[in-house]
Amino acid sequence: MTSIEVPRRLAALLPTLSVMDISEEVQAAVTESGKQHGIAFLGGVGTTPCCVRVNELEQGFFADVEACLGRVVPESMRERERLILLLLGGRGEQVPFSDGKLSLGTWQRVLLFGFGPRNRGDWRVTLLGE
Repeated sequence: MTSIEVPRRLAALLPTLSVMDISEEVQAAVTESGKQHGIAFLGGVGTTPCCVRVNELEQGFFADVEACLGRVVPESMRERERLILLLLGGRGEQVPFSDGKLSLGTWQRVLLFGFGPRNRGDWRVTLLGE
């Protein structure tokens, strides 16, 4: 897992947010499975407040998230982190793979968003394929 630096302004709005790039770990799971074609189902497990997203990893993404959250979930709202997770959608993603490689766009990465003190999130990968 590679920790992603969250821009200061967004970190100030969400002090318990951690973002991890788990792309390499997911690719390793596909490689170790020996499967060549299929789908990797990824998701948070347990009660850990986290979710997995596939997105281009660039600073504009964090700026967009910051602007959206400032309008939709103001800092003064109670249970802010849970509301943000609700807005991010389901806890998981599905990533196809072909010839043993994840089918991601050039700049896309598999990102794990976690909330809470020292939380890096718990996640699981389930592979379907041949």
